[in-house]
Amino acid sequence: MPDLLVGPMLRYVDETSASIWVETSDPCEVAIEVAGARATERTFTVHGHHYAIVDVEETGAYTVELDGRRVWPLEGFPDSQICPLAELNRVIFGSCRTSVPHDDVHVRTHGHDVLREFGLRLLDGDDLPSLLIFLGDQVYADEPSQEMLDFIRSRRKDGPDEIVDFEEYAELYRQAWTDPVVRWVLSTVPSAMIFDDHDVRDDWNTSIAWRRTMAEVPWWHTRVVSALGAYWVYQHLGNLSPSERKADPMFAEIRGGGGDGGAALDAFAERADEDPSSTRWSYTRDVGRTRLVMVDTRCARELDPGHRRMLDDDEWTWLTEVATGDVDHLLIGSSVPVFLPSGIFDVESWNEAVAGGAWGRRAAGWGEKIRQALDLEHWGAFRHSFEEFGRLLVDVAAGRRGRAPATIVLLSGDVHYSYLAAAGPASADLESARIYQAVCSPIRNPLSRSLRLANVIGSFGVASLVGGILTRTVRLPRRALRWKITNGPWFPNAIASLDLDGRSAVVRWHTARPEFEEMTRIQLAP
Repeated sequence: MPDLLVGPMLRYVDETSASIWVETSDPCEVAIEVAGARATERTFTVHGHHYAIVDVEETGAYTVELDGRRVWPLEGFPDSQICPLAELNRVIFGSCRTSVPHDDVHVRTHGHDVLREFGLRLLDGDDLPSLLIFLGDQVYADEPSQEMLDFIRSRRKDGPDEIVDFEEYAELYRQAWTDPVVRWVLSTVPSAMIFDDHDVRDDWNTSIAWRRTMAEVPWWHTRVVSALGAYWVYQHLGNLSPSERKADPMFAEIRGGGGDGGAALDAFAERADEDPSSTRWSYTRDVGRTRLVMVDTRCARELDPGHRRMLDDDEWTWLTEVATGDVDHLLIGSSVPVFLPSGIFDVESWNEAVAGGAWGRRAAGWGEKIRQALDLEHWGAFRHSFEEFGRLLVDVAAGRRGRAPATIVLLSGDVHYSYLAAAGPASADLESARIYQAVCSPIRNPLSRSLRLANVIGSFGVASLVGGILTRTVRLPRRALRWKITNGPWFPNAIASLDLDGRSAVVRWHTARPEFEEMTRIQLAP
């Protein structure tokens, strides 16, 4: 008798359709019943695990059946709901969430899980948001919990204390998404996701030297193939609309193959790692008068020192086609922040130049060591891409690519603190900016007090003094854009909300200290 292992997760939703994703214990028929209508799908199998994604065209409360046996909703929880998504009214976003128990011991070490606290508020009657956006590090494959370590050690005695293969990734996702409150939230609020490094491994695709080093690690090939394959199943499929999924040759092959699609998915993931242009993880959604563009800033990197780019040529061309005006709000999800504290941005740009040979071969080796040791791999470390992206943002904000949006909001995470920055061209009045960077991190993985202090000193203190000097030593041109951090940094576990109403926008950060509460509120557009 099949059981529901993970899910249901409400993923893609528009005005007329919704997609619900599940993992089951055995092959079966999955039925979603809503408003008296039923939609069914047979599961497909990958590495012995069974999944389905069911498209429905009704709204309201829904139930899930496996081979005719009702397995959802959970006892004691409200019905899961499908609401048509005609406008983005309230968007919740954040990144970096570890999956550990919620007892007092782990609250002391990891803080409260703000996603879970948010779910408790929804259960108390708060209005449902339009969309949840997860901006990376949904799972930590390189920093497993004790429960995950116990699972790893129960099935192998050697290898790293990290995730290696698809079976371990499947368990990692199960642990991340099956707390009852979190599970209910994910079943009733649509979600959009993109990966960051810890979904695969810390510093993933920092540089060509990093890739060469990892290629020598015996278990790395299995790890990266399993990571991308698991991401495709657990996260990417639900990002796609029904029509996009129908046109996806990988989905057609696995769904229609009749057997276990593990080998086919492994081959696909291997190609995606070796040749990022073979697949696109980025995607876009238009919801009413708002466009969401989720950008792959990890796998799509071009790391050849002679043509180093945050986005390879194919990905950049795609971004220029979708990042346009004629919308009220343009939201761009980049897991790594575009606008860092200016000092650390300059240090990253200087380091990229040194690692690229600006001070000679010997200094380049030291530059690479510094880059990997200090995680200098955000947009500032891909200076050419940053300047291109900055010009694109300015053109959109100035109305040169269609009617100017009221706001362009870059949504990011990664850095384990939260802040808001305003940006514009060198001559811009940042008090009336249209371009913003909203960073929310972590949902649950706080820095220690000592690391918080080190970040304040390094990112906002020392780096601010030395960054500009260093960039002049490698003769980098002045930045075409200017920006300033207007609010923050804040270090507690948090999630953020972006409220949109016509052409107005308000962003808030929420923390679970001492209970779920609003930490700050900022009006972006009247």
